[in-house]
Amino acid sequence: RQRAEDRRDLNSSDQRWLRHAHVGGVALTPTLVAAMGGGNAQKTAMSRAKNMAKAKAEAAGGGGAAGKAQRTAAMDLKCSICMQCFPNTQVKAAQAHVESKHPKSDFATCFPMAASA
Repeated sequence: RQRAEDRRDLNSSDQRWLRHAHVGGVALTPTLVAAMGGGNAQKTAMSRAKNMAKAKAEAAGGGGAAGKAQRTAAMDLKCSICMQCFPNTQVKAAQAHVESKHPKSDFATCFPMAASA
């Protein structure tokens, strides 16, 4: 009875194939066919996850020559006295620069673009 219900779900060409399908002397029923290997879904999922992790690491900038363009692209802090540039993420380094190189000036004078932050 189960086999008859399974066969109703299959189209006619699948039913013809199932009538004659045998593996190692065992007839393949629709339930056996459904339980057989499903393909490359696991490989595809792992490959997709691996590629996403790789793309995320490359987008972050990274070290060495690979991330040099992203590290130097955002040199937004520029000392108005000596024109020394700092990345916009290194405000503390800019403050240390003011204290060591320009002790007579304050941070707002050297870095007016960061004084509001």
